[in-house]
Amino acid sequence: MGNFSYLSGIEPESSNLIKALQLVQAKEGYVSDDAIVEVAAYFKLAPVEVEGVLSFYAQFKRVKPGRFQIAVCDGTACHIKGSNSVFKWVSNELGISDGETDADGLFSLFTVACLGCCSLAPVMSVNGTVYGNLDRKKVAKIIKEYRAK
Repeated sequence: MGNFSYLSGIEPESSNLIKALQLVQAKEGYVSDDAIVEVAAYFKLAPVEVEGVLSFYAQFKRVKPGRFQIAVCDGTACHIKGSNSVFKWVSNELGISDGETDADGLFSLFTVACLGCCSLAPVMSVNGTVYGNLDRKKVAKIIKEYRAK
């Protein structure tokens, strides 16, 4: 079973497929093509059946996440205060769109419904650290600091 021996603790019944995929994502950070093949073999399914489950549920990531995961809030307060601009600034700075990881594997970018920091709107987080009251200059500075790490 290669690197996926941790699946052996899950009964290979179809009712456990999502649980197994969640475990893979928790361990690997995403569900790779190799993982799909391994999970399919473990559950005695065709890989396309596993891929179908993955594509149905938004919780699963198919792209390896970057070292720094940037979440731009698009909740009501952030949206009103310019989260669209924040997203565009980050996207332009990194050259990636929603759900993508840059070629260096350093940054991933995605939009979230709410980070729960409405009084600091607009906000984004990097690996869970929240940055608020953002403008173009602050966004550029934050990204520059993470690139230097």
